[in-house]
Amino acid sequence: MAPECCSSNKETMVVACSGASNVGQIANQAAVELAREGFGKMFCLAAVGAHLNNFVFSAQNVNNLVAIDGCPVGCAMRLLEHADVPVSSYVVVQNLGIEKRTDSLFDTVEVEKVKAEVKDVSNSANCPSKDKTRPCSCCG
Repeated sequence: MAPECCSSNKETMVVACSGASNVGQIANQAAVELAREGFGKMFCLAAVGAHLNNFVFSAQNVNNLVAIDGCPVGCAMRLLEHADVPVSSYVVVQNLGIEKRTDSLFDTVEVEKVKAEVKDVSNSANCPSKDKTRPCSCCG
């Protein structure tokens, strides 16, 4: 098993949309909670977007960068592409069946759903075996 399996090391950065909708706030809250739980460390997407050299360099050179967008507009992903930052794993909250609204209200079940998806896609991306019939078991 690779030591970075399921992004449990410090070489994982998590960046998230924090848009003015429920799904943007869910993306942000999921990133905050993942970082608190030791999944990786949350990183400042705004600083990358502002092209602050040290932030861009760090994001470009991390082993595993996870991006969470609220909706298919993909602001976080577009910003990372604009800064030439490679993304290891990507999740769009709205693609998980969570309807976008113009308010910022959400519940913990929605956040947990996003966190589980982030762990799942990260596990798949980092799994030493690319055989999808035998998934990694490091994330439980």
